[in-house]
Amino acid sequence: PEGQDYLKAMAAAANFAFANRQMITHWIREAFERVTGSGALAVVYDVCHNIAKEETHKVSGSSRKVLVHRKGATRAFPKDSPEIPADYRDVGQPVLIPGSMGTCSYVLVGTEKAMEETFGSCCHGAGRAKSRHAAKKDISADALLEELRGKGIHVRGASKSGLTEENPKAYKDVSAVVEVVHNAGLARKVAKLVPLGVIKG
Repeated sequence: PEGQDYLKAMAAAANFAFANRQMITHWIREAFERVTGSGALAVVYDVCHNIAKEETHKVSGSSRKVLVHRKGATRAFPKDSPEIPADYRDVGQPVLIPGSMGTCSYVLVGTEKAMEETFGSCCHGAGRAKSRHAAKKDISADALLEELRGKGIHVRGASKSGLTEENPKAYKDVSAVVEVVHNAGLARKVAKLVPLGVIKG
């Protein structure tokens, strides 16, 4: 009963998040159409993180149905997994490891080793090095905006405090984290992405 209530509430939250991402995508397409004349943008991949999923995994040598709760993590299933979309079955599940608004992000692909060692899971980000409160004390919003502009990154934010609490120094080094993940064989690097623009709600 309590566990079932939790799963139902989580599913409702996941549905809300999915619908919210669809709306954001729609508005991005509208903005691109206004500026470029074309809103023909395809979603490459959409994935939940911080969610529990019922899955079948090997536990002590035998297949068992388990509930995997990934907090700060996302799926990293290997190629040929029936749970991942058909478009990605030949290569494996895309694993997105975002950086901060001032650093690169990475696309990786899930591996068989992740299935064996982490229930097909991988980190979803580098993780915080500082609390939001501590991050706000590091740098002023104006200095942060100037620093990002110097890197060619355009930023729009709803509030200055929202920007400073997400400043790049508040996070661990995403490239170092990705190297550990790649070298451990939990996911394989595919692409490195560099930010051009950031929108913080």
